[in-house]
Amino acid sequence: MNRIEKTFQGNQKLLSIYFSAGHPELEDTVPIIIALQESGVDMIEIGLPFSDPLADGPTIQDSSPQAIHNGMTTEILFNQLQNIRESIDIPLVLMGYFNPMMQYGIEGFCQNCQAIGIDGLIIPDLPVDIYHARYKKIFDKYGLYNMFLITPQTPEERIRYIDKVSRGFIYMVSSESVTGAKNSFGATQEDYFKRINRMHLKNPQVVGFGISNSETYQAATRFSQGAIIGSAFIKFLEEKGVEAIPDFIKKIR
Repeated sequence: MNRIEKTFQGNQKLLSIYFSAGHPELEDTVPIIIALQESGVDMIEIGLPFSDPLADGPTIQDSSPQAIHNGMTTEILFNQLQNIRESIDIPLVLMGYFNPMMQYGIEGFCQNCQAIGIDGLIIPDLPVDIYHARYKKIFDKYGLYNMFLITPQTPEERIRYIDKVSRGFIYMVSSESVTGAKNSFGATQEDYFKRINRMHLKNPQVVGFGISNSETYQAATRFSQGAIIGSAFIKFLEEKGVEAIPDFIKKIR
């Protein structure tokens, strides 16, 4: 059984943290992952830096080019994570844009993901129908789950199609905007969370975009199985450093 599935078998609401690999410093990737697991995080999303991260807010947009400037590449990330499963047992997900994966070669990319113990991928600019027609067999061959994003405007028919052809979880974007930390959610977002919950999808749902503190984490997980924090964590890392990671997690739950 994939580690992502195992994680959702418990009753506790999932807390996932996103960060950009190679940021703030090139060699911070593994120390950040270790610190997050030791702090009680349930899953980690490792951002594969890209020069033009269109779906991301200012914080992640700034961290990605900085990581590239630091020297981060797909190959270096794979090398950094080569022995990660000797110390990490929670799910690890790579999140990135399709172009760098295409340049690397999809089969080789998936093969390396399997070899180092990556459990799944999130590729915001890979449409689900193209994935299903062209790439799903490759992902399945290497035991990788591919998770897709939905928004408040995604039609029910497409949500059910995503639920049918994917595994792991469904990434619920809290709004139509780009990523970024918010202090609270309004009635519109809560109605959206309730609506998706009433659909009784086979895959668990995890809310991302706008989770920044305990209040937004609790609101996001009231009608879902978990939440993802990205921008707020990256800002914290820039200000406080890797050694302060436990303090950040304690303030969330």
